[in-house]
Amino acid sequence: MSRTQHSNCYIVEWSAFWRRHLHWPLLSLLASTVLVPGNAAATSPAPATVPNPRTPKTRPASTPPHATEAISVVGHLDQARGRLSPALGAVSYGIDQRQITATPQGQNAPFSQIMLRMPGVVLDSYGEVHVRGEHGGLTYRVNGVLLPEGLNGFGQELDTRIIQTVSLLTGTLPAQFGFRTAGVVDVATKSGASLKHSQLSLYGGSYNTVTPSLQLGGQTGHLDYFATVSYNRNTIGIENPTDTFRPIHDLTQQIKAFGYLSERLDNQSRLSLLTSFSQADFELPNTPNLPALFRIDGVSTDTAAPRSRDLDDRQTEQNAYAVLSYQRTGERVNLQVSPYFRYGRIDYTPDPVRDLVFQGVAEHEINDFTTGGLQLDLSWDSGTRHTIRAGLLGHYTAERLDTNSLVLPVDDVGVQTSATPRRIIDNTGNWSVEAGAYLQDEYRITRTLTLNVGLRYDRFASSFGQQGQLSPRANLVWKATPATTLHLGYARFFAPPSPQYIHPSTLAAFGGTTNAAANLTDTPTRVETSHYIDAGLLQHVTRDDQITIDAFSKWAHNLTDLGQVGRAVILAPFSYRRGQVYGAEIGNSWRHGPWSVFTNFSYVKTSAREINSAEYQFEAIELTYIASHVIQLDHQGLYTASAGASYSGRHHLVSLDMFYGNGLRSGFANLDKEPAYAIFNAGYQYTWTRPPFGHDIKLRIDVLNLFDHHYQLRDGSGVGVYQAQYGQRRGVFYAAVTEF
Repeated sequence: MSRTQHSNCYIVEWSAFWRRHLHWPLLSLLASTVLVPGNAAATSPAPATVPNPRTPKTRPASTPPHATEAISVVGHLDQARGRLSPALGAVSYGIDQRQITATPQGQNAPFSQIMLRMPGVVLDSYGEVHVRGEHGGLTYRVNGVLLPEGLNGFGQELDTRIIQTVSLLTGTLPAQFGFRTAGVVDVATKSGASLKHSQLSLYGGSYNTVTPSLQLGGQTGHLDYFATVSYNRNTIGIENPTDTFRPIHDLTQQIKAFGYLSERLDNQSRLSLLTSFSQADFELPNTPNLPALFRIDGVSTDTAAPRSRDLDDRQTEQNAYAVLSYQRTGERVNLQVSPYFRYGRIDYTPDPVRDLVFQGVAEHEINDFTTGGLQLDLSWDSGTRHTIRAGLLGHYTAERLDTNSLVLPVDDVGVQTSATPRRIIDNTGNWSVEAGAYLQDEYRITRTLTLNVGLRYDRFASSFGQQGQLSPRANLVWKATPATTLHLGYARFFAPPSPQYIHPSTLAAFGGTTNAAANLTDTPTRVETSHYIDAGLLQHVTRDDQITIDAFSKWAHNLTDLGQVGRAVILAPFSYRRGQVYGAEIGNSWRHGPWSVFTNFSYVKTSAREINSAEYQFEAIELTYIASHVIQLDHQGLYTASAGASYSGRHHLVSLDMFYGNGLRSGFANLDKEPAYAIFNAGYQYTWTRPPFGHDIKLRIDVLNLFDHHYQLRDGSGVGVYQAQYGQRRGVFYAAVTEF
């Protein structure tokens, strides 16, 4: 599924084709268990060679021979790249171009909204999503190449416009996947024949939204190229902290650019370059009528006193990366090597006077990351029953946190002792090295039974600690009948924290001020290690309909979580000594002709005990309670669901979908819960195929939160939670798109 573009040719037909013409047991096993296109799920491994709809079986009369040959070469190289790191027993949920178009806002939808249409994905504030009860822990890959991890802000840099297909791999991931193992978001960009048309789009609507974008793509000789640039301006950049229709002080302006170049060196190799840059400027939204908590010299306390609705805090985020890849494919050996580089920066600018009056601290923060690394993957078809895979991954990250703070003196019980602010400048930094190597064997025991077993060694070293682990992985896939596939897997995971350690000297510098830590315990966050099991089945009910059922459980030591400290939206890690996450998912997809329907439901339960790192963030009473009681994690959604239906014809696209959330945890030690909610969305698109000026035009309207439901994601309480956020109210958005 992860490589499928769109098709009215179903995977069952591909499966029959492969059985007739290639007597390779694994191909027969796997090709018949890939999903039909659309929002769907698979509990079986992705095929080692996925039939590519972009590669024609026959040469159309109107297609020049050299064009057909070029498309065939691209398809062959894409298939070979897929053989380097297939799912092999992990759970795979995929969405293709057709389903993206049917999603509210289509290609203008934030990437998190695409993710919400997959099972086990929970919506949170700041555009975050959680997969299977994990806070973060996602690996992002584009065309099989890892994207270096970025900062934990709230800008979403992945642009939906670049996507041909996207898959979410979860469960007991094979040995080639390391470090961030909550899930692997695998994006296949537009390439080959899909690059023939460039596109100009104008999108806008509610909340003063204006989003023009331009896509350019094509083929010149052996060179494929694709580039997209977009600008987004609206007045609801971050979730509203109040239940009003429009937030106060919430303007955002965002620029995103993405480029892809691929040069075919010959029929067996190519060199490609991915580049991306994004900059997002945000106003932090305000809550009116907050009480003034502190006195400041020269600031009036009468009727002309500062108002919290006038706060002018801002945050800017920048992200840039470049990934260079060389791929070589032979008859039995495939290789890809990719050096990469990434830079990220968060710059939070306070409102000095008002921040001091309302929260006692005004802190200018600059947090930046620089990462450089290398990924190497190799596959070898050693015989009819075995495919050996091996690889290396390693990168170095340097992190800096520079702060320039205005604070007020307080006594031992926190009572203000002076109205004259003090300035404290603190500049610190961390570094980390993450490296891993793996070796695994895909063993085709029989025509219907495959065992993928591997071993991975990972090492984490940093300015605040080091740790290593040898991790076995095993997945067994059994095709019990032509319509039924079962899988069972076990994995040992090793997930290092981000290098955002706050040094004891920083805590000491703020002692006796309004920015003093809750306590001075400052244990560095350690690597999360866990045991993970997963079992499930994929049932093809009919040619058009399939259902997936999957269950999982994870037992973790040093379970990693993320928390926000202060008004700046910079999420830093902390951990629990012990934790467990378990649950189950059910997904169903049906597609027939122009009609498509999907439904997803998931149940996830979490538990954790004893915070054992970054304790300075938490009050003593809460630490004591969590040390002796098992609590639920703040990002637990318990029950989630999504569903949608669409009709897609030549001229008309009609869609209706919904997502349900049971409510995240809140209150002291996460003992409370936010209310449940169900949000409905609708959309319509008309394609004008013969306008007077010669190019097709797509005209679109989307209504988000169709019934204008009031729902709260966060109330500002919970372990590691700082700010209240409400979900977006009703919005109506329009788009006009033309290709040229």
